[in-house]
Amino acid sequence: MTNAVTARWNGDNYQARVFWENALNLLSDHSCVVEVTFEANEPKSFDDVVVRYDPPIARSAPERITADYHQIKWHVETGGRFGYEDFICPAFINANSMSLLQRLKNAQSKVPDADSAQFTFLTVHRVKDGDPLASLISGNDSSLLLERLFDGTTDRSRMGKIRCLWREHLELSSDDELKIVLNGFRIIEGYRTLDQLRDQINDKAATVGIMEISASNSDFRYDELARKLKERNLNTLTRETLLQFCKDEGLKIKRAPEAEPALPIAIRTFLGPAADTSDTLPENTLLLTDQFKQRYIRDDQDWQRDIRPQVEDFLRTAVRKSSCLRLIMDAHASIAFLAGTILDVKSAVKLQLVQKGRVGAKVWRADDATESNSTRFTVHQHEIGAGKDIGIAISVAQPTEAQVRQYITEQIPNIGQLLTFECPSGISHQMIAGGGHAAALAEQVANTIRQAKKDDPDAMVHIFAAVPNSLLFYLGQNHQSIAPCIVYEYDFDRRGNKTYQPSFVID
Repeated sequence: MTNAVTARWNGDNYQARVFWENALNLLSDHSCVVEVTFEANEPKSFDDVVVRYDPPIARSAPERITADYHQIKWHVETGGRFGYEDFICPAFINANSMSLLQRLKNAQSKVPDADSAQFTFLTVHRVKDGDPLASLISGNDSSLLLERLFDGTTDRSRMGKIRCLWREHLELSSDDELKIVLNGFRIIEGYRTLDQLRDQINDKAATVGIMEISASNSDFRYDELARKLKERNLNTLTRETLLQFCKDEGLKIKRAPEAEPALPIAIRTFLGPAADTSDTLPENTLLLTDQFKQRYIRDDQDWQRDIRPQVEDFLRTAVRKSSCLRLIMDAHASIAFLAGTILDVKSAVKLQLVQKGRVGAKVWRADDATESNSTRFTVHQHEIGAGKDIGIAISVAQPTEAQVRQYITEQIPNIGQLLTFECPSGISHQMIAGGGHAAALAEQVANTIRQAKKDDPDAMVHIFAAVPNSLLFYLGQNHQSIAPCIVYEYDFDRRGNKTYQPSFVID
């Protein structure tokens, strides 16, 4: 059992690691982060970590963000749950007098850039099942969905009860005043563990030429260094001051120069809560969030007509800028597949894919040798009808076969055979070792499809996949062996049609 002293130490270390996760972005040549502060002097609330951006970064709101003020809450266990009523209780954040909402209001009144700032509550706990707060957190960037909270209903409605409780707690006279306080507030629940943050910091450190700390060490040096920065009044870092600090502490290492530095580019159809949304400059980012509502394409938008041309133009422009790209995809699976068809194996582009997962972001390359001694898919062929079309169900992150069979029965009677690809050890987010492994699995899928199509090369292939985006990208690179094909999106959030939806048709 973790005692109170150890818990307090770990809470301090957690805050330090969120700081370093952001601070190392200062050393990225393409980052928008210009200043990061650990335990800021002002404001007195939401002061654990403060991140400033120049140029301002895009999130889901029309206004760009110039600063992000963090209130961080670590817990010994990750199983805790909270709801909207906890936000008025000081004990929820281990305070004696001020609640989280009171701290939010106080912070907004103290900072000069409140109109362009974001105020982030970050915790390892999650929202209670069934609590109305869960329906108010944006799937794009974890901000509050104010249009849903302020829905015009009375105080006796489901949303009205939240507004009434929060408004009276803050001693506000109207919903309009409450809306001003909540503008810019976001809730990041279920955030990374201490070990996951350690891995993330080591990965970033290696990328920017700073010393990694071995997992064999009992301590993690960066935890104590954050506190030393505060003691020395150096807790506000810029790129220059961080570089000097790293040199003084012996953290700067020499890296072998790359023949051509990779140009970071990003495609974003949604904006996740991770702190590294600023890895790319605006001109190297394709932001498609306006075409989607949460993770669902808007009714007036079409995958083929509206989304596809923008992705194609963006990637072809990027290739003209550099022949070595680092691609970040906070995007739908279909976007990853389409990107692979554009940057295919004949494009002569050196590619790095930023694959995000439970332990943070990893850089995957098709030549990273992770395919050696790695597992392959177990493949099954099912005759399910007399049609000529072929269905493909790939299960890595989630099982797909049952949902695919139901959808085919109801929507695609032309499919005559279904090919299923499954992990031998069952569903696992850790099944794929890296880029080389993902590329090898993609080739296995493509070769299997090619064999299935040998008697009818023009048979339409329907692709249903619950896999990392990088695998779908590599599968898209093999599109000439697969096409014609259609890629499908699944409603994993179960807030829309709760089934599949066709996206791109690739000839």
